[in-house]
This record gives sequence, structure tokens and C-alpha cells, in this order.
Amino acid sequence: MQRGILLDTGPLVAYFCPTDRFHAWAVSQFSTFTAPFITCEPVLAESCFLLARAGVPPQRILGKLSQGVFRIGLGVERESAALATLMQRYADLPMSLADACMVRLAETQPGPLCTLDGDFRIYRRHGRQPLDLIIPDTMSMGK
Repeated sequence: MQRGILLDTGPLVAYFCPTDRFHAWAVSQFSTFTAPFITCEPVLAESCFLLARAGVPPQRILGKLSQGVFRIGLGVERESAALATLMQRYADLPMSLADACMVRLAETQPGPLCTLDGDFRIYRRHGRQPLDLIIPDTMSMGK
């Protein structure tokens, strides 16, 4: 079982949404992980929005948060300068706040980042180090 997983929006939504094309992949991956998963509030906000749009109760995520399945590993206010620097560096993509938070988490926390977003193959920790990703083999460079 893998510990210390950094969790992005895509796998979280795919896990809770049975109609998501990556649902089976997410369920399979999560069966090899040990909670708590480390994430950030922007990822939880995106996930709740996307689940609600797919007709899945977003409260399921909040329930798991209150059970300790997810841990908030980053304070946006405290990390705002570093997040702004990352978003400026990758402005050509452009980088979302949630993506910036996940890259910053990868800079400050050990563990691989579980994502469905191919942009994480472009992003670098500390500007030069590739991220350690758990991502489906079928993912292209784009989203």
C-alpha cells in the first residue's frame, strides 16, 4: 500500500463518479493507496463542483474529509507568494490555482502526485525537477 499520495481533482472525481471514463482506473489505484490523501482546498472545491455537475452528491467528499481520508496539506494564504510565482511561470498553459497548489505540495511534501492532467508532465518542482506522477498510461500531454 502506498502512503503519502498527493491527490489532484481528476482521480478524486473519477473515483466518486461511476460514469467517468477513468472510474475503473481510479478505483484500482485507490485500492493500492493508504489514507490520508494529501490535497488542497482548491482541489476539493473543483471536485465538489464537478461532482455536482455530474449528478453525484458532493457531500461525499466532505464526508471523507471529516473522516480524515483527506488531509489539507497547504494553506493558500500562507503559500500565496509561491503560488503566484508558479502561476506566472506557467502562464502560457495557463496554470489553475488548484494545479499551482498541487505543484507546491509536491515541492513541500514527499510522495507521488495522482492526477489525470497531462500538464503535470510539463510542470516542475523547484523549476527543474519532474514530478513523480501516478497517471494513466493513456493520458496525452494535454488535459
